[in-house]
Amino acid sequence: MAKNKDQVTKRRLQTSYITTIVSITLVLFLLGVMGLLILNSKKLSIYVKENIGFSVILKENSKEADIIKLRKQLDATKYIKSTRFITKDEAAEDLKKELGEDFTEFIGYNPLLSSIDVKLYADYTNADSLAVIESDLARYNNLVKEVFYQKNLISIVNQNVKRISIVLLIFSGLLFFISWALINNTIRLSVYSKRFLIKTMQLVGATKGFIRTPFLNSGTIAGIIGGVIANLMLVIIIRYTEKEFEGAISFADLNILIVLFSGIIVLGVIISRISAFYAVNKYLKIKGKELYYK
Repeated sequence: MAKNKDQVTKRRLQTSYITTIVSITLVLFLLGVMGLLILNSKKLSIYVKENIGFSVILKENSKEADIIKLRKQLDATKYIKSTRFITKDEAAEDLKKELGEDFTEFIGYNPLLSSIDVKLYADYTNADSLAVIESDLARYNNLVKEVFYQKNLISIVNQNVKRISIVLLIFSGLLFFISWALINNTIRLSVYSKRFLIKTMQLVGATKGFIRTPFLNSGTIAGIIGGVIANLMLVIIIRYTEKEFEGAISFADLNILIVLFSGIIVLGVIISRISAFYAVNKYLKIKGKELYYK
């Protein structure tokens, strides 16, 4: 009978410890995901901005030599990342795909003009820089019909990038405090299940340091295991995002990843140890009768 009771008790303690590790793992994983977002927020911002460009609409019957010369001059400027020449036939094909039908058959001819699709570097994707670029292109009035870009879209993107950065920082702070509270509560519940053992050890003369040590060691191990599992989950997320969002998100900087992964493990250990320390201290201070109520 006593043996069965010991097995049940042992099983409950193991279940409690596993629950603690799972809770720590999930919380650290969420913190890791937030860390990845913060580390890549600038890259995402650059990716979005550098995919917003403008189109240089060319006049009808523009000479190929003049177009090539203009492209070379554009490519040589410090603010332009890339250019792509689009013939009127290619423009018509693109529009057909968007509309889902051949509009040239309906109107009898292709009204579109050839153009040069221009992508800017992120630092120059703003209204002021585009206005200067537009005025520079005005001197090619014998070749350029107009410069087309969505002014409102560029302003909205720049505003949203700043707002998202602020929101990420605020959310990161809130998530950190919530994570601390969740891990702390999990550790406290784990210690609560052993409160009678703590009091028994104290009654037989064990010092506070001696009683705390196994709980602190247990918290350290739980933090390390939780951190390692959380990092493995992050590696899976990283592989997936790099595959699905190639060019937008990159985790090529190994040093940053090492700092992030190490930080997650260290954070798990620190929170677990501090939570275990205060949880054990609570039951070291209270009287025996109070163990049934607290």
